[in-house]
Formats: sequence, structure tokens, C-alpha cells
Amino acid sequence: MFGGIGMPELIVIFAIALVVFGPSKLPDLGKSLGEAIRGFRKAMDGSDRPQVGTDARNNTRGPSKPA
Repeated sequence: MFGGIGMPELIVIFAIALVVFGPSKLPDLGKSLGEAIRGFRKAMDGSDRPQVGTDARNNTRGPSKPA
């Protein structure tokens, strides 16, 4: 499944996490971990390509007023 980690090992890891963090903190911990992985993947995919809409010529707000 995950390299050398099988289902019994994952169950033990989740049981230990449940004891250490408690049932109320596990959803927040999972959400944080998911966001971190998503951000890492986004950074790895987008590092070579320029982002769309960051060019100054594509500014649709119109000219700025002088101060």
C-alpha cells in the first residue's frame, strides 16, 4: 500500500494518534496535513510555469488615480 507499510501498521499508527491527540483534534490534524500536502504539490507543479493573471498588463481595474 504505502511502500513497506501495510494495513496492520497503519491501524497501529492511527490508534496511537487517537490516544495522543484525542478524538476532537484528529479532524483538525487531518485537515492541516491535507492542506500542507496540497500546498507542497502546488508549489512543485507551479514552480516552472508563470501564474495566470499576475502580469501588470492584465490589470482590469483601470488606471490608478494620481496621489
